[in-house]
Amino acid sequence: MATFFDALQGDQIEFIRRQHLFFVATAAAGGRINLSPKGMDTFRVIDPNTVAYLDMSGSGNETSAHLQDDGRITFMFCSFDQAPLILRLYGHGDVVRPGTPEWEALAPVFTQVHGQRQIIRARIESVQDSCGYAVPRYNFAGERDTLVKFFEGLTPEQIQAKQAGQVKSIDGLPVVPACAAPGR
Repeated sequence: MATFFDALQGDQIEFIRRQHLFFVATAAAGGRINLSPKGMDTFRVIDPNTVAYLDMSGSGNETSAHLQDDGRITFMFCSFDQAPLILRLYGHGDVVRPGTPEWEALAPVFTQVHGQRQIIRARIESVQDSCGYAVPRYNFAGERDTLVKFFEGLTPEQIQAKQAGQVKSIDGLPVVPACAAPGR
């Protein structure tokens, strides 16, 4: 049976820290739901009601577009190798772009990665845990280095050009490119 909490509890924070994979879901009114897997040790619990992850440049920027439009965000963590558990975090998020005071305050909690785009921050309003009894068991074999290697081959100017081209979501919503932030 699922249990709801108003904030992350200590054991839930420890569970999150042990995970190598998480999922983020966002949606805009009338648009597609975006559900993305994330990894690379990019997720941080800032306090029991605030979380953030370092977002890497990629093929699109749906999360940013959806947060600008609606703000709703859900994170999901699953235990694949320990006692079964599914943990969902529900809240409202925003985008923290390089060159802003928020970036300067938040970026130090992350290991900086060539090709990073922005930080997605969320204020958590509700936490739900559930059994996860039907989630299969998997063993973690290691992080993929494909994205890191791809961006290591690009100059900062090439990365900015890639980010500058991501101005619309797949549903046509506007996206403020990370490279459009002040001071960048």
